[in-house]
Amino acid sequence: MAQCRFGLFLLAFFCFLGVLNASPGDADPIYKTCVEQCEKTGCVGNECFQHCNFSSDGNPIDGPWYLQEPLYMRWKQWDCRSDCRYECMLSREEERQKLGYKPTKYHGRWPFRRIYGIQEPVSVALSALNLAVQFHGWVSFFILVNYKLPFRPNKTTFYEYTGMWHLYAIFAMNTWFWSAVFHSRDVELTEKLDYSSAVALLGYSLILATIRAFNVRLEAARVMVAAPIIAFTTTHILYLNFYQFDYGLNMIVCTVIGALQLILWAVWAGVTRHPSRLKLWVVVFGGAASMLLDIYDFPPFWGLVDAHALSLATTIPLTYLWWSFARDDSEFRTSMLIKKTN
Repeated sequence: MAQCRFGLFLLAFFCFLGVLNASPGDADPIYKTCVEQCEKTGCVGNECFQHCNFSSDGNPIDGPWYLQEPLYMRWKQWDCRSDCRYECMLSREEERQKLGYKPTKYHGRWPFRRIYGIQEPVSVALSALNLAVQFHGWVSFFILVNYKLPFRPNKTTFYEYTGMWHLYAIFAMNTWFWSAVFHSRDVELTEKLDYSSAVALLGYSLILATIRAFNVRLEAARVMVAAPIIAFTTTHILYLNFYQFDYGLNMIVCTVIGALQLILWAVWAGVTRHPSRLKLWVVVFGGAASMLLDIYDFPPFWGLVDAHALSLATTIPLTYLWWSFARDDSEFRTSMLIKKTN
């Protein structure tokens, strides 16, 4: 009997998750009728779309053979259906707002307002800023370890984690690049690249946190630490891309990996006497706040700023502090190793 109740609980739980994944706006009969009529006429009220005069390959449906949709429009993959959904969404949200209703999701997304064809302009700008800060932090770290700090007799850096930070920079900049692309236009390809890049960055960040916190210096030991994390991260990315793109599972995986590395850094900062442990504490607590913002979902203010955009905003100063800690750590370890050799 207990097993039967547990099975019923699991069934109800997964049904509840299914309800959460569905968007109320999709089932709105007024919205659905608006989209259907728009796809036939190419217009919503006084707003008409040139995409509805072209087929999916850019050729005109009703017009001279030599007319073609501009190539840059086809690259962005805005088509008749996406334009109809967007305009019907805005129209329906205006009606709902007049009736005193709160915004609702359409096709799994909050109702954002485009600016110059960019789907989520604030998130795009913040992702680009994060990319710029990551690049600045990595360049400053590169200059420090290669031109300002002393080298070993074999012409390698004293700092044992130099290569790992360089690799971290590549993962991080790749993630923010695809984040900007994804938020500018949400299609299947950009979504998979954005999510896969984020998972890869989180996995590598956990490797970096583990190796630095436990001061793992032997290459064999580093491989033993990294191998299971790489295997799990790779498996999850392959699952998302080639089996099922499960948003709920991905959120759980990212939250667990992110929480593990924050705990590692927090414990290490608490027990170590590192001169920059205060910066690390700020990054840890700021990172936790950023994760909570990403989990806590609410409608965008003015159709532009949602919880995810605020999460992206918090990571900009945290990234600057993070690379400042990396520079301080390289100087601290270098000075310690030089003293030991002398």
